[in-house]
Amino acid sequence: MENAQILEVLTGIFRDKLDNEKIILTPETTAKDVKGWDSLTHIQLVVAIEKKFKIRFASSEIANFKNIGDLVSTVVKKLG
Repeated sequence: MENAQILEVLTGIFRDKLDNEKIILTPETTAKDVKGWDSLTHIQLVVAIEKKFKIRFASSEIANFKNIGDLVSTVVKKLG
């Protein structure tokens, strides 16, 4: 799966979990750029992403996500 495809899937997850169809994610997007993306929602997003891609993130990986690009890169690595 390519970065663009993963970004598209992530956008769908974010739109669903944050109940906002207007969300457009880019590799540079951070939590401060998305209304409603707080610490509780972050956990819900991580769980939903893990389920969708059938992967698991280590807590250290989650802590190191600086933006959506970091998240996409980590998903790509885990999918092999």
